[in-house]
Amino acid sequence: MYPFVLAHHRLSMTRPSPLPFTQAPASLCILRLSAIGDVCHAVAVVQAIQQQWPTTRISWVVGKVEANLLAGLHGIELVVYDKKSGWRGWWALRRHFAGRRFDALLMMQVAARASWLSLAIPARIRLGFDRKRAREGQWLVTNAKALPAAGPHVIDGFAAFIRTLGVAWTGPRWQMPLDSATRHWAALQHDGRPLLLLCPAASKAERNWLAERYAALLTHAEQRGMAIMICGGPSLMERQLASAIVANCPFEVDNRVGDTSLKQLLALMAEAAVVVAPDTGPLHMAATVGTPALGLYAHSNPARTGPLAPNAEVVSVYEQVLAEQSGGQAGDHRWGKRNRGETLMARISVEQGVTALDRLLAKR
Repeated sequence: MYPFVLAHHRLSMTRPSPLPFTQAPASLCILRLSAIGDVCHAVAVVQAIQQQWPTTRISWVVGKVEANLLAGLHGIELVVYDKKSGWRGWWALRRHFAGRRFDALLMMQVAARASWLSLAIPARIRLGFDRKRAREGQWLVTNAKALPAAGPHVIDGFAAFIRTLGVAWTGPRWQMPLDSATRHWAALQHDGRPLLLLCPAASKAERNWLAERYAALLTHAEQRGMAIMICGGPSLMERQLASAIVANCPFEVDNRVGDTSLKQLLALMAEAAVVVAPDTGPLHMAATVGTPALGLYAHSNPARTGPLAPNAEVVSVYEQVLAEQSGGQAGDHRWGKRNRGETLMARISVEQGVTALDRLLAKR
């Protein structure tokens, strides 16, 4: 705990230069370790900085898994932190930045782990979330606060950081690093029919829709002439869910769960006509390559974590469940309020999913 106390004492005695910057800073550091969806949102914000301040050197401390998605990001020094490394990783980060001092550190993660890790990063201005969004003692390791977010979405909170610095924000735009070989590989993975790419599993099983309802939605899409592919990670839960979906489909399904890297998944999304997923990272990956998405929500507020893809559709029972569990509407509760329960996704019917998919396809 000694480095924490020492750093906090030093911070309390330091007055950062006023914000916003009147000219482009020499260097900035971004601290956003995880998760996939939030990292995707952060990319748009970082690239807005690059557009306005092309000479600013940017480093990004990011998680090991998420770095696989960001590898090759133009003009960014990726500094990978393995969450399992503990103190070894902390000291490695401190050694990496020895002799450097950033003009500003953008602390875009409020977890206690991230706050502790930030103490290894030297910066004149340590910018944290505004009072409404800061949690887990982030204020102990910051000396400046971001402006209040302009909207409820996660990306609005990230955009507040750069607005505080003096960078214009006109909405998310992405340039994701995808090499031509990976794009070519993805183009060869389907038969030319419009592709529906299903990523059925979130990190927590309670956020997943029922296997037989996924299958019914896929059957409807197949009858409309679409090719179907299922993707996801290698966990046992994801493999079992995918197998159950395939078993309920009366046609052949291309099941790639556990067989694609994050880069390959991103390339497949760029090929797809539509991506379907619950509240999980791949839903937000789709936005970065401009692919329409259908999101399924019961636990999280889609106004906060909904898809930003063009022509996105959402099927949500969040507000209905929130009123039953906690009373009132989302605006009556703290930001990020979640519903609780293992069977909430069963409140979403097949008919709701089919109707939303048809609306999305009609927009195409």
